[in-house]
Amino acid sequence: MSHHAQTLAHLFAHPMSMNVKWRDVVGLFESLGAQTEVVHGGREKVRLNGVEHTFHIPHGKTIDARDEIMQIRHFLEQAGAAPASG
Repeated sequence: MSHHAQTLAHLFAHPMSMNVKWRDVVGLFESLGAQTEVVHGGREKVRLNGVEHTFHIPHGKTIDARDEIMQIRHFLEQAGAAPASG
């Protein structure tokens, strides 16, 4: 399994996987063809498949808040990039 596939699996894991690295999430977005841009206020604007969202960049290296993981999940679902459910 590729690193990006592992990151995607961690984001959609049940129970929710915590401590996902932000740089891995950005790398996943970019591997899916997203355009990313750091904007003012410690945020990252991401555009993928016509869907745009601005995410808060975590102060540490990892995302450890459930609501932030859920925002990423919803964005990927709206952009058609969620993993197929088995």
